[in-house]
Amino acid sequence: MYPPIHQCHNGHTLCSTCKTRVHNRCPTCRQELGDIRCLALEKVAESLELPCKFTSLGCPEIFPYYSKLKHEALCNFSPYNCPYAGSECAAVGDIPFLVAHLRDDHKVDMHTGCTFNHRYVKPNHQEVENATWMLTVFHCFGQYFCLHFEAFQLGMAPVYMAFLHFMGDEIEARNSSYSLEVEGNGRKLIWEGTPRSIRDGHRKVRDSHDGLIIQRNMALFFSGGDRKELKLQVTGRIWKEQQNTEGGACIPNLCS
Repeated sequence: MYPPIHQCHNGHTLCSTCKTRVHNRCPTCRQELGDIRCLALEKVAESLELPCKFTSLGCPEIFPYYSKLKHEALCNFSPYNCPYAGSECAAVGDIPFLVAHLRDDHKVDMHTGCTFNHRYVKPNHQEVENATWMLTVFHCFGQYFCLHFEAFQLGMAPVYMAFLHFMGDEIEARNSSYSLEVEGNGRKLIWEGTPRSIRDGHRKVRDSHDGLIIQRNMALFFSGGDRKELKLQVTGRIWKEQQNTEGGACIPNLCS
């Protein structure tokens, strides 16, 4: 129970959340609750220290009773949601669990390496208003990254978007950078950025436009031919940002 903690005239206690659910009547004796506070119980709660509920997942922290919930909402050891965007998947777990889940349950493409070259094809681009292509997972620098590619409406304009998700927390994600590139008809479009943590769901990243966005007309230009069929080649690489201990600057550590 979290303050304010209430009690009825007979001394039965309950928290403020439950008070609204029982329509101001004690669930034990059915007496009207009123606004009597149980200050003694609130004082006891203030003196308690409890471990984070994610202790079994590795969190070593212990917090005062009233700080525990705030920490748990942001705890780095809390389970991750499945990053698969093709369906509303309810799976949660740590990174090794989700990697196995993506491989075995969603049958995603799994690759080892820090460079990639993918081709996204759709015979009739007019059919693609809101579509998601198969997720691709990369194992690079001992960590996992997810490459998303999808089509959606941005205002009145149909667009394609590619971005990289980091399978870990935001602080770790900042240690990596990536680039995405499309090329065709003698033109080249390049995006460079920092991968977003899978703590930020795929929809949140998409709606923030944090990735390579290509309008349909430009995507068809890069596809070549008669501009009726989408044939978009997306290449990219991932690198690690290393701190220069002398000057404090980041030096890219490229993977061959």
